[in-house]
Amino acid sequence: MCRHVIAAAVLVLAITAGAQPPVLETTIGQQTDIAVTAYNNGIALVRDIRTLQMPTGELELKFSDVAQQIRPETVGLRSLAQEGSVGILEQNYEYDLISPDKLMEKYVGKQVTLKNFSTEINMDSVQAELLSVNGGPVYKAADGQIYIGHPGQVVLPAIPDNLISKPSLIWQLNNGVPAQTLEATYLTNGISWNADYVLTLAKIDASLDIAGWVTLNNQSGATYTNAQLKLVAGQVNIAPPMNEKGLSNVSLGAAIRIRADMPREEAFAEYHLYTIPRRTTIKENQSKQVALLSGAGVACGKRYEYRGQEYFYSQQIPPMPEEKVDVFLEFQNKEDNHLGIPLPEGVMRIYQEDSDGMLQFAGEDRIKHTPKDEKVKLRMGKAFDVVAERVQTDYKVIAPNVWESAYAITLRNHKESDISVDVVEPMPGDWRIFENSQDFVKKDARTAVFTVSVPKDGEVKVAYRVQVTQ
Repeated sequence: MCRHVIAAAVLVLAITAGAQPPVLETTIGQQTDIAVTAYNNGIALVRDIRTLQMPTGELELKFSDVAQQIRPETVGLRSLAQEGSVGILEQNYEYDLISPDKLMEKYVGKQVTLKNFSTEINMDSVQAELLSVNGGPVYKAADGQIYIGHPGQVVLPAIPDNLISKPSLIWQLNNGVPAQTLEATYLTNGISWNADYVLTLAKIDASLDIAGWVTLNNQSGATYTNAQLKLVAGQVNIAPPMNEKGLSNVSLGAAIRIRADMPREEAFAEYHLYTIPRRTTIKENQSKQVALLSGAGVACGKRYEYRGQEYFYSQQIPPMPEEKVDVFLEFQNKEDNHLGIPLPEGVMRIYQEDSDGMLQFAGEDRIKHTPKDEKVKLRMGKAFDVVAERVQTDYKVIAPNVWESAYAITLRNHKESDISVDVVEPMPGDWRIFENSQDFVKKDARTAVFTVSVPKDGEVKVAYRVQVTQ
């Protein structure tokens, strides 16, 4: 009697031990919400919510339709139906996707069927062993002959168990609630964004309109349908792996299509977060543009700058005639200047109307992340009608590391209006200007700036003598 009870118990234990937990799959069809937060460094946080019926107890859940470039170590799962009702026993990410090459690799050393193997001998199909796929398939037919390639199709009996049709997260779970709402979160590579700006400059160069756009590129290997989109501007630190060694054109018409419902901006940690007000579908391998910000009547001004070089002061230099002068566009990113919005890093493109009222491209420059209440300075290019000439009028070696130089700089303005030019002179080491025809400002320990007014169709000379010690 006792022996029969023990045998029955062993049998029950064996059956229990051999029982496999149920396998369940959830697809994008059960998705009830999706949110994407994109960062400047090519990563994005995905929040995927799905509602489904699940048996209680242990089960295997296949969570498909996730990004192919997912970072598995960042995956999280929680229940929104009842906190703590899902326990994670094991977590896997499977990405060995079905492809013709993968299928052939899995069948090396196995039997396959070759259809229309040789029409010359009127053979419809033949069984053969796939010997190799290196450089092309090699088959061994039943008669022992070796064939390289064939004019027909290869028929495989089944898909190998270790190949899947799309990337999937596989969880071994312990579930306590039949009607579940699960939230999966993960970081993925392959989603990047950058800001692009269209600046329309008034004819008199005194004001501008600005339209900011976000260019979002999705190469993560997934589509995010009707997603809530957020953007984080700032340099978020990403820990490198142990073995690590180290679309941006906006059409001119974009400025006039800017929407009134601009993204909401807020401070987030040490960065800035922009929430796009309307949901959008981010397709795989798509470049998408959405409106970011706008401003009208922003006061601005042009500045002309002629810059020297540090090496000028420790050697003799030849005359430099007809040098071009840089031109910059400046404006204050302030609320009382019709802006005052943190500006993400990006390219600002400047357009201005010609005499026919047509917008023409006038230059572009890249800005860094710019907080509100800071100045934006854009290099437009070289001024055509403003010319500079530099002549070293004297040069002396006072000591092995002490030099004295004298310069005459001529500025000629061929424009139809008066301008102001900043003559910026970078000075190496310790320096002292003791003769000068124009006042200057010591901008910092290594820079002197002469701000010179030059009348239209006129010229002005700046002369100074300096002693430099290194």
